[in-house]
Amino acid sequence: MPSLATLVLGGGCFWCTEAVFVRVRGVLDVESGYCNGQAERPSYEQVCSGETDCVEVVKLEFDPALIPLEQILAIFFAVHDPTQLNRQGHDVGSQYRSGVYCTSPEQEAQTRAFIAELERAQAFGRPIVTEVRPLANYWPAEAYHQDFFERNPYQGYCLAVAAPKVAKLQHAFADWARD
Repeated sequence: MPSLATLVLGGGCFWCTEAVFVRVRGVLDVESGYCNGQAERPSYEQVCSGETDCVEVVKLEFDPALIPLEQILAIFFAVHDPTQLNRQGHDVGSQYRSGVYCTSPEQEAQTRAFIAELERAQAFGRPIVTEVRPLANYWPAEAYHQDFFERNPYQGYCLAVAAPKVAKLQHAFADWARD
């Protein structure tokens, strides 16, 4: 049995982030959920209220022998805007903040080093506001949020926001995209 790792990413609406990472080789499972707020078992409505401080996230289970953490981070930072505070595009609120929620001190150190390198290279032309924290209070999103893009590819939001992120993965990271 391979040694798997878990990483949780907040890059705006979880439908979009999930749509990308289900297509990445070496990522074995992707689950939409909420984390790092005060509520231990929040609902979508509670998170949307902005009163829980929870983030919409995806929890990735991946095999580091197949895909290194640095590659996951490269894809993540390419498919969302890490310079927007508490928003991604038209999705506004702290639940849409950019974040990497780590399950080990090693992940946290690697993530901070990765971001520092992006900042040194001025990769985005603006400061990166992505928070890097240990994972806390993770709770899976409701069943209707899971695999949303797969089940609703022609829904307006999916066409306008998720599909371009999937296309970016397939173009910019073709070697990492599943066939």
